[in-house]
Amino acid sequence: MAFGSVLLEILKRPTIGEVLSEILIFVIPLWIAVAVGVVVGWAWKPKWASNLSREMLLDSKVSKEDKKGEFSATTISSMIPSLNSLKFQLPSCVSWAADDGGIQKDSFSVPPTLNSECSSSKTEMEKSNLVTGDDLEHLCKLVEVKDGGPAWIQMMDRSTPTMSYQAWRRDPETGPPQYRSRTVYEDAIPEMVRDFFWDDEFRAQWDDMLLHAETLEECPTTGTMVVQWVRKFPFFCSDREYIIGRRIWESGRFYYCVTKGVPCSSVPRRNKPRRVDLYYSSWCIRAVESKRGDGQLTACEVILFHNEDMGIPWEIAKLGVRQGMWGAVKKIDPGLRAYQKYRASAGPLSRSAFMAQINTKVSADYLRSLESSTSDSLEIETLEPPKKCVGNNVPRLLLIGGAVALACTLDRGLVTKALIFGVARKFAIGRRL
Repeated sequence: MAFGSVLLEILKRPTIGEVLSEILIFVIPLWIAVAVGVVVGWAWKPKWASNLSREMLLDSKVSKEDKKGEFSATTISSMIPSLNSLKFQLPSCVSWAADDGGIQKDSFSVPPTLNSECSSSKTEMEKSNLVTGDDLEHLCKLVEVKDGGPAWIQMMDRSTPTMSYQAWRRDPETGPPQYRSRTVYEDAIPEMVRDFFWDDEFRAQWDDMLLHAETLEECPTTGTMVVQWVRKFPFFCSDREYIIGRRIWESGRFYYCVTKGVPCSSVPRRNKPRRVDLYYSSWCIRAVESKRGDGQLTACEVILFHNEDMGIPWEIAKLGVRQGMWGAVKKIDPGLRAYQKYRASAGPLSRSAFMAQINTKVSADYLRSLESSTSDSLEIETLEPPKKCVGNNVPRLLLIGGAVALACTLDRGLVTKALIFGVARKFAIGRRL
């Protein structure tokens, strides 16, 4: 009401010049307040915003140069538009808005190197110790909670009639957050679950994050493989490329499956998709008693350990994982049941599933000797406590100005700005994210 009366008084001035001068005097304090907020917010801008800004600028520059036709056909084919989800299976987890463009899977093609014998390149792969006994030792200690790392904090405990799931997280002093999960599938045998997770050809039917999978190298003697994956990532990032070394050890009906990022000079780096170097995702598969309590080992337990540096701020990645983890995990069980039916119908065995059956045999005594050399870790069985809201103690001007600066730093699009301003508004009114 007061604003309207003041504006009406201004419009009653006899000349246009006086009206304009009065309006100018009226809005100057507002502009000064906005400017101060932006300056203060920019000075307060976190370091990860600057890092993400540089990635955005690089992506924007690549896109503009691509439109001008300054790249060769090979370079253009390697620039794949980003798609839309981070469903962290963990990896993957929360759904995001779709980015523009489609996916041209042909641009991921790398000539495979597959032979019935270990070629000279595969011999070099083994000599370079891509996946070794040290990786088996590390996984064994993780499984038995004897790696000496920080405490595991339980995040989730959910179940369905055919599956139960528990998840933990811990934050090491250096490196990205680490995740541990225990999944029990009813009416499943370890060998089937082992093949299921190794089968890249079938994975495309249930893992909607996977855009491309290709075997680069393999050794039929040890079962060691080097594979290339390309996975979907959020709308504000390019998709991610993984060069993964993997191998399976067998002890009775216990299977220790190691997958981790490895160097590969034969696949050049590209601007898009962005290469993820720090990647670790390994699991132990074994038969366990069914929850029906009949004493029969008709269920299969999968203990998974995962961490990776995706190039996304770790706090944002943790939020995405926590919000979308269950939605992603519960999609795995239907995929496993479809795989069981496929194998029961005598469907052809894929090459990657065949390689999953080539395992390095180790004794139980040897595994126990690996586990005994390190102190236990502390596992916390309580759910992660909610974080306290600190927004009430921060001046509203700082939050709003910081949100303006951050939104302009990250992206010029309305979606990102709306997200940032929404977060700032929640903090400013004292609500917890």
